[in-house]
Amino acid sequence: MMLTPVGFVGLGNAGSALATALSEKMSILGFDANPERREVVAELALEWIDGGVAEMGVRAQAVVLSLPKPDISKAVTAELLAGETRPELIIETSTVTPKVAQDLHAMCQAANVGFVDAAIAGGVAGMAAGKTTFLVGGSDADVALAKPILEAMSETVMHLGAIGNGMGAKVVNNAVMHAVMVVLIEAGAMAIKSGIPMQTLVDILKREEGLMRPLTHRVQERMMESHYAGGMSVSNARKDSMLALEMAQELGVPLYAIQASHTPYEIAEANGMGQLDYAALATLWEQWSGVAFSESGEEG
Repeated sequence: MMLTPVGFVGLGNAGSALATALSEKMSILGFDANPERREVVAELALEWIDGGVAEMGVRAQAVVLSLPKPDISKAVTAELLAGETRPELIIETSTVTPKVAQDLHAMCQAANVGFVDAAIAGGVAGMAAGKTTFLVGGSDADVALAKPILEAMSETVMHLGAIGNGMGAKVVNNAVMHAVMVVLIEAGAMAIKSGIPMQTLVDILKREEGLMRPLTHRVQERMMESHYAGGMSVSNARKDSMLALEMAQELGVPLYAIQASHTPYEIAEANGMGQLDYAALATLWEQWSGVAFSESGEEG
């Protein structure tokens, strides 16, 4: 079933890029609270809705939200659902928490309107070119309604399960990116003050045995298999971490992320884990969070 026209509420950088990808493929409507955004999308095959969100709720069969704050998403969704004529589906692409996505779904469910959270994994240029990936949460029925629209705007649509899972995956992904960014900045400062060019650091870290190694080996091959025998020990990793802290102090480089990451090594060593592979730090979080990283394990 093809839901058309498709409405876009929020035509900022992300919303206008998604509208660009869908333009010429489907009939699309658009609205943004900032009237200047009308000029940005003037060359698209897009009809601007002068009547705002209320008119969008009447005219669009599916509505894509691309908004800056969760409370705006909630207010817009409430307005879309307020009329007697409503869209059949709302697609939330704004970055919100899983809880907000679940709240939006509950609002839509009460009004008999479908809802999916479709987090965007990619940059604006990729979105405009239809090359992005959507991380989607929602029921099979609602995702089936959304898929023709999402597929027309992207290269990949990943259905990750229940409502909120798409947003949860994006928030976790972004948390990794943002934390790693701080680590790389700290490492770069240490490298430069040691006389190591930044490009050399980049070349070292982009090797197969570099920045990807913790993910492909320690997370995938060890954490997910509960395999902590052998390998580089917690004790050796703790020693290397201490050397990094000492080096940074000598160089006068302030550390935040790298310094904070040292504490679990001290805890693991104190708990008799010194001879296990340092991926065994994961067992601390299994205890603290009641999760199981092994695919065959059970949440405790």
